[in-house]
Amino acid sequence: MGLGRKVDVPVCDLSLLKGIWEVRERKYKQRQKKEQERIEQSALTRIDQQWQYRIYCKTLKADERNLLHHYLQRATLTDIQPCTAEQQDQKDQQDHNDLEQSKLIFQLDGDRWTDFPRELQWMTYLREWHVRGTKIRQLPDYLAQFTQLTVLEIPKNAIAELPPEIGKLTALRELSVSYNRLSKVPPELGNCENLQRLELAGNNNLFELPFELSSLKQLVHLDIAENRFVSIPICALRMSSLQLLDLSNNSLTDLPQDMDRLEQLVTLFVHKNNLSYLPHCLTNISTLKVIVVSGKELTCIPTKLCRSPNIKFIRLYDNPTSEEKKKKKEEEEEEKKKEKNKRRKWRGPREEEVKKDSREKECIEAYISTLQDRDSVPESTTKVSIACLL
Repeated sequence: MGLGRKVDVPVCDLSLLKGIWEVRERKYKQRQKKEQERIEQSALTRIDQQWQYRIYCKTLKADERNLLHHYLQRATLTDIQPCTAEQQDQKDQQDHNDLEQSKLIFQLDGDRWTDFPRELQWMTYLREWHVRGTKIRQLPDYLAQFTQLTVLEIPKNAIAELPPEIGKLTALRELSVSYNRLSKVPPELGNCENLQRLELAGNNNLFELPFELSSLKQLVHLDIAENRFVSIPICALRMSSLQLLDLSNNSLTDLPQDMDRLEQLVTLFVHKNNLSYLPHCLTNISTLKVIVVSGKELTCIPTKLCRSPNIKFIRLYDNPTSEEKKKKKEEEEEEKKKEKNKRRKWRGPREEEVKKDSREKECIEAYISTLQDRDSVPESTTKVSIACLL
């Protein structure tokens, strides 16, 4: 009987195979994502949307088209007149050029609106949305198609949430969702890395921001006043370009000791909170020009902040009488009852409260703006105490 032949049997580590497979799967998903982005950014998509819109307009009557164009500030189509085929072609060409060069704006206001117009889905070339004072409760599903949008201003509506698709609006520079009904902000908003201005004031139920917003390195204006924050969001301290931070009318009890990470901060609003002291690190921010605080509980303030001729230190005092305190307590109890009723039945936004809060912010901002032009002022005018009922 012959000797058996020696055979080498390869033995592979299963974890090694798994690692190779995961790498290939990750590369495949990355290729898919790039292809999807290429399709979304393709000019063919925008051209198709524009032609779909033109085709739709041709199915409308003249008065219907004029009504549609009432929603848009488009000078070339505000008055549609009968014309020949040749003139129509010239108009189409002119219209196409205007779409590329003009600043196109969509405006909508009034409580008669409960949803966005159907025709808006074909206006993907728009650059700005200005929607306020409506009863609209959610943004449209096709929002992600508006890749050229730079301004999304939707204050004083009834919007309860921002969709994750908002992260695809990478050209967005300004976002205002103040005085709505937000209780959270999607982490995908951190993908809008060109964002320079973010306003989320007066949503009442908002008490945190996702850490992913730390990637908003170009943000210079953050307004999260009139909410339920008990501390400064961690992501806000990582917004390295921040110049204005409005945290007024929240539930803050202290400020973090690393506030000086905001090296470009110019204006800080922290009035109407429960602060007992201001951290000494604020004196390390060389760019700081305006600080607005309030409250009797605030007893410890760095001397340098008060005496620096470069800082306008404004302290507001709230001195309610005993009768007013009683009235305020009754109002709070009534407010709790209303909150319970809201859970059972949806109601429109409380316009009187929104107007009051808005006027209060506008009053303070107007006063601050009068100080901005005073580059060099005597020390005695930099410390301002205002006794008022807010």
